[in-house]
Amino acid sequence: MKTCENNYFQQKHSKEMRAVQDSMDVLNGKWKVAILSSICYYNKRRFSEILNDVEGISNRMLSKELKELEVNKLIIRSVMDTQPITVMYELTKHGKSLKNIIESLSDWGIAHRRVITGK
Repeated sequence: MKTCENNYFQQKHSKEMRAVQDSMDVLNGKWKVAILSSICYYNKRRFSEILNDVEGISNRMLSKELKELEVNKLIIRSVMDTQPITVMYELTKHGKSLKNIIESLSDWGIAHRRVITGK
């Protein structure tokens, strides 16, 4: 009986670890969560607005990261029929499923800063 129980928990743990790794592969890197946070907070964002929100990111890197987020079906890129042309980014339904995670990361970051700085 113990062997069956251990095997079940081992398989469950393995599945959970694989799921965490899959999540990290999609959200990999220094910028993706910050970009998603910028878009999530305002619902729709222009390239320049995201660039201003994400401190330290270059135009080239933002463009690359946005393309990867689009490939992973987390954001939609919409070209508006304006002069000059405006490009808007918004979360997909799938991308919106990250909202609670982003909010939790934000809350944790605020609390962590307080612990580290003592304020």
